[in-house]
Amino acid sequence: MRKVVLSVLAVLVIAAIVVTGSVISGNTNSAAGSINVYNWGEYIDQSVLSDFEEQTGIKVNYTTYASNEEMYAKIVSGAASYDVIVPSEYMLSKMIDEGLIAELDYDNIPNYQYIGEKYRGLPYDPEEKYSVPYTWGTVVIVYNTKYVDEEDVADESLELLWNEKYAGKILMFDNPRDAFALALTRAGHSMNTTDPADWEEAADMLMAQKPLVQAYVMDQVFDKMIGEEAYIAPYYAGDAMTMIDENEDLAAYVPVEGANQFVDVMCVLKNSPHKKEAEQFINFMCETDIAVRNAEEVCYAIPHTAAFEELDEETQEDTMVYPPQEVLDKCEVFTNLPPETLLLQSDLWIKLKTTY
Repeated sequence: MRKVVLSVLAVLVIAAIVVTGSVISGNTNSAAGSINVYNWGEYIDQSVLSDFEEQTGIKVNYTTYASNEEMYAKIVSGAASYDVIVPSEYMLSKMIDEGLIAELDYDNIPNYQYIGEKYRGLPYDPEEKYSVPYTWGTVVIVYNTKYVDEEDVADESLELLWNEKYAGKILMFDNPRDAFALALTRAGHSMNTTDPADWEEAADMLMAQKPLVQAYVMDQVFDKMIGEEAYIAPYYAGDAMTMIDENEDLAAYVPVEGANQFVDVMCVLKNSPHKKEAEQFINFMCETDIAVRNAEEVCYAIPHTAAFEELDEETQEDTMVYPPQEVLDKCEVFTNLPPETLLLQSDLWIKLKTTY
């Protein structure tokens, strides 16, 4: 998510504390004139936060999470209070169904006009009531060309993640939805299947893969891949670009079998005490110059039409960031799974992680 020079991450965190007032683990009472923003790690140009504060006088308390599931658990636990969150589409759908998301007043978000038509009215928010698209992208396989043989990546397959030659050097997603999606796709099933037999088959694949896996990770993937502690990892395309920027021996591809295509969206929690200010923040993030700066920083594809036109030609034509339609046609967007499927997923994931 997230074009950040990792070696100066600590400096950026300190700068954020100075500029925004605090980087918190979650306020329980948001002060007037401030908002609490909860976003994925390394998924924003930190300088735009100070610009928003200077322009509006509204302080931003900015904190991060590593997965949709981590974010959801924190919110439903009541351990912290947030205003703006940035879930992926399937998690937004779940949270809408559970009454956790506020309907937006789009009069406060006039820059919504710049969101491309193909990113509007999608199944997760068909009536365009709850969300504004932030970025989109696909899952890719990142690998180190120094250590991974060319013949093993020639077919650009998911099989690389199960290649015993690289035992102990393979990383895997540390969240069940992304991990199972890879196995379900490898098995020829939909990522959104509700057939228990499909999930059991995918679980067997993940169990067979487990002896090859060095670690189940999320943001730890950066240090491990850039530092060459691991050689192969599935991750999100924008983050892959960040890793490749930091280590020229890294490369990536969208698996030929298909991959998850995701959309991350900005929305406001229903219990937000500062809904208008939160909407003001979302509108600010959709200002064209801000969207351009943010896109250049995080390396993710953007749904903002005017900002896209201002990106340099090389970025617009980068097929890792903006895959061609024939690649996207093989990709699948997550849907909100029914409760019984989510329970099965959870049980199978716990079994996987606790089996030695």
